[in-house]
Amino acid sequence: MATATINKSGSKVVSHEEWLAVRKQFLAKEKELTHLRDELSRQRRELPWERVAKQYTFEGPSGKIALADLFGKSSQLIVYHFMFGPGWKEGCPSCSMIADQFDSIRVHMLQRDTNLIAVSRATWPEIDAFKKRMEWQFPWVSSFGSDFNHDYNVSFSKQDAESGNIVYNYETASFPAEEAPGASVFYRKDGEIFHTYSSFGRGLDMMLNNYNFLDLTPKGRDEDGLPWPMAWVRHHDKYGDPKAFDAMMLFAQNKEECCSKK
Repeated sequence: MATATINKSGSKVVSHEEWLAVRKQFLAKEKELTHLRDELSRQRRELPWERVAKQYTFEGPSGKIALADLFGKSSQLIVYHFMFGPGWKEGCPSCSMIADQFDSIRVHMLQRDTNLIAVSRATWPEIDAFKKRMEWQFPWVSSFGSDFNHDYNVSFSKQDAESGNIVYNYETASFPAEEAPGASVFYRKDGEIFHTYSSFGRGLDMMLNNYNFLDLTPKGRDEDGLPWPMAWVRHHDKYGDPKAFDAMMLFAQNKEECCSKK
């Protein structure tokens, strides 16, 4: 999952005048980053599209559905590739932390002609049970039995994962699990579906809104000394439980292979 260790700097207590002068200097850097992000977003919108020719089938609460059905009434679709493989006891804690915000933001995104859903390779009964436990309402479907996850480079064969012969974040690399996180964007026009964008690894950083808030604080993400970034993350119903089983332990034990570095 996308994150970074933010180094804490030593604090210095100064007068208000000194504080204000330094703050204004830093504000100039923040504005520069904001303008750069705006420009990057503009360029992202101008990237070429590719036509989705393959017919993908998913399973949800009403049975089998096609990719086109996932748009609902919207012309734009954002798919969050949620790390949850078949046979897992629960979904990825880090993906779950991101998904905790989906219900609250999705109602606003729909007003901008954009639907937000999650897709996992776990079976529908497995997804349904975990979704009910987490008390989520956003659409979440299973791609089990289809090529969808493999085609969008978020699921790998066990052999490839072990050998390091996988493609993740647009490069051949090793990965500590058969499932990986990501986000893909699709556009529907005149009965056709187009893939416009996909992001993986630290490209998902912008979706970690709690980290965006933590980055404003003196301690920042406060992950120095942890076995790997996000090692502290739990499902929201497991904080304070020292015996909680973490699905993250299945794939993030090696800090150097974690997708936080990719």
